[in-house]
Amino acid sequence: MKIQNNRSEIGPALDYVEAEFQKLKMSRQDYTATLLTVEESLLCLMEHAPCDGQIEIQFRKLMGNVTLSLSGQGEEFDIAESQSVPLDPDGEAISPDMENAIRSLILRARSDTFRYRNKAHKNTIEISVKRSEREQLYLTFGSLLLSIVLGSILKIALPSTAQNTLNTCMLTQVKTMFLNALKMIIGPVVFFSIVSCLSQFESLRDLGKVGAKVMGLYLFTTLLAVLTGISVFAFFSPGSAILASMVTDAAAATIATAEATEISILDTIVNIVPDNFVQPFLDADMLQIIFMAILCGIAVGMIGDYSKPLKNFFEACNELFLKITTLIVKFIPLAVLCSMTSLIMLTGNDTLLAILGFFGTFIAALAVMVCIYALLVLIIGRLNPLCFLKKHAPVMLTNFSLASSNAAMPFNIRSCRNLGVPSKICSFSIPLGATINMDGSCIYMAVAGLFLAKVFGVELDASAMFSMIFSIIVLSIGAPGIPGSGLICLSVLLVQIGVPGEALSLIMGIDSILGMFRVAVNSTGDVAVSLIVAKNGTLT
Repeated sequence: MKIQNNRSEIGPALDYVEAEFQKLKMSRQDYTATLLTVEESLLCLMEHAPCDGQIEIQFRKLMGNVTLSLSGQGEEFDIAESQSVPLDPDGEAISPDMENAIRSLILRARSDTFRYRNKAHKNTIEISVKRSEREQLYLTFGSLLLSIVLGSILKIALPSTAQNTLNTCMLTQVKTMFLNALKMIIGPVVFFSIVSCLSQFESLRDLGKVGAKVMGLYLFTTLLAVLTGISVFAFFSPGSAILASMVTDAAAATIATAEATEISILDTIVNIVPDNFVQPFLDADMLQIIFMAILCGIAVGMIGDYSKPLKNFFEACNELFLKITTLIVKFIPLAVLCSMTSLIMLTGNDTLLAILGFFGTFIAALAVMVCIYALLVLIIGRLNPLCFLKKHAPVMLTNFSLASSNAAMPFNIRSCRNLGVPSKICSFSIPLGATINMDGSCIYMAVAGLFLAKVFGVELDASAMFSMIFSIIVLSIGAPGIPGSGLICLSVLLVQIGVPGEALSLIMGIDSILGMFRVAVNSTGDVAVSLIVAKNGTLT
């Protein structure tokens, strides 16, 4: 749409913009604020455009994002120029330029939604009307597809020496930097999220009700996940002794870690209490960090006059580290591109084809678990499970690309709030779930453990099966919510059930892909439990 540089044209222009806004189903608050920004931007362009000039209004859509572009000929100007409004002694405005001052204040307040530029004597203002939550998802899947093509080309075009050099010098380095950034932020995110949450509870009784229900449901879904993995494996029963000949020594380092690890529920409980305040953050020990956060959160509400400034401090730190997390995850498409290119380029085709049966069984078990979440939401939460899945689906897909339960926390908290879960519940249940509620990982360990046991002819009687179930539950509680943790936990499990550690090399090549699916289900379980607790009358 084009309009003449005349204020009488403002009305028709706004009618056109308003009609387009209504198609986007914007919230009333965003609708009003954005429309006001458009009006003031049009006035700015008209003031600096020739009398006989035109203003062009154009909507642009890309990957779910909607941008409104306003452009017209004119000299460059400072759109956010600060203008003072002098007041008389009685506090009333007497500036003759009040209109421009108000316009400046409006545009400055909305500066994060628009961008101004002048090129070849043409002023352009681009206003962000709607930001799609799926943009990151589109970029990630685009990177995934590109990595498959690129990895296949490099596998054919480059000799093995060049492939290893490219992987070592570039692809692995990018992936390592991204994972290090995630590990860096995990501790502070969990700590400040739980402290800021617990400081909102007025009494320990309320906290006890929430904590007991959350913990009980997490343990219940964990047990269901293990039984689901075992049941689905028994139905499909993938695996063949022929695969044993494909075992390599690629898992040597992971096996060494597994052999040095002991499973003990008593040690897990005792080690929850750290011997100093700093080491848990250095070791990324989530259980110890959660313990310290709970202590600090409870103590903040018990120190009288100092409570309010401390609450504000912890809430500010929580917002800070959540914002840092969102900045880090913007690099997910690059990390996925490097990681998947490396996987496709270096993994043999025979190995990939041989384990498709295991992969299909694992995906089927995850699908069953998602259906179980829906049933729990329906039966216990007395809510529409289809509505829950529909609203959480975009976040579930985003978390798929993260491959880290802890990095998924900000998105899970946002999903909970969209579902109506109070902040004092989801700010506690989501960080806790990211550490102890690893349903996807439980299914992974159950299916992979039984699959590899079948490949190597290891028979598991009732006693051994019970031991495996117990081991999986303990491992899932103590597992860190970071990429690669599932492989280490599986290696520990294989040692416990008598499967050769070298068997791990059969599935190491696709573990990064499996990790994405695990995290998507892990996070869905966290949100489902939070929703059930919130809607089941915990807080009255």
